[in-house]
Amino acid sequence: MFNKQSYRGELLILLATMLAGIGWIASKLVILEVPGETFVTARFLLASIILLPFCYKQVFALRPKQLLSLCTVGVVLAASIEVWVYAISISNTLSVGAFIMSLAMIIAPFISWILFKVRPPSIFWLTLPITCIGIMLLTLTDGWVVEKSQWFFLLSSVLLSLHFVLNKQVLNSVKPLTSICVQLFMIGAVGLIVMLIVSPESVSLNSHILFWFAISTFVATCIRYLSQTLGQFSVKIEKASLIMLLEPIWTLILSVSFLGEVVETQKLIGGGIIIFSLFIYIKFQNRSSQSQPVVASQKP
Repeated sequence: MFNKQSYRGELLILLATMLAGIGWIASKLVILEVPGETFVTARFLLASIILLPFCYKQVFALRPKQLLSLCTVGVVLAASIEVWVYAISISNTLSVGAFIMSLAMIIAPFISWILFKVRPPSIFWLTLPITCIGIMLLTLTDGWVVEKSQWFFLLSSVLLSLHFVLNKQVLNSVKPLTSICVQLFMIGAVGLIVMLIVSPESVSLNSHILFWFAISTFVATCIRYLSQTLGQFSVKIEKASLIMLLEPIWTLILSVSFLGEVVETQKLIGGGIIIFSLFIYIKFQNRSSQSQPVVASQKP
């Protein structure tokens, strides 16, 4: 039976993946001329201000404990973003970075196991070696030497996994849009602190920078997160995760089109293997969750 609400949600998540891919390109083009700390501060503070009118009542109604939890999770996300921005600034292969960042879904069960003693499912141990083969093909080129930027993309992916695990705990008591708004503000605030510490040089703005900054802030941050949040309300998390796997694909296509990136066959195979392993992991997780008895249902 056709579910119009679910179909609309899937389209919104698909749109979010496309906007995320655009965000990779826009961020790279801005960072070429603007210090990363300045870019992070301006982008995320402005994005949080834009989203605030949609959830200001909920933000001001947060209890101190909830606000502290959101700020803590936001700092973790800020650390991931800071490392990600630095990796982008020194990388010549955004598509490789995007595939490495997609590993966050595989790394997350490790983080959950360490922090909350939740053992990874059996399918995790099956897909892990497949993922390792993919990452080897993706990164070990030019004499089997890992590039510096790839290490930072991997670190950012680990931090993003930590954020994913912690954020899941926070969202049990806070609405997603409220959480996003506060966390975006924290990213901007952390960026401001870093910017004040490193004291970057003054920036000369031009129409080129302002255009891509606007794309990064309004399109790849505000509209993207709104689309993703609205879509997730009506789409099962397993299907949403599968759609989100398209983000590195869009990044690859846009990077080749806009930045003239040349991707070797070995890297394409490695990226494909990673996507394949994530696909298997999510599909088997979906089957496992469907086979388990439902204890209670709760509307989002």
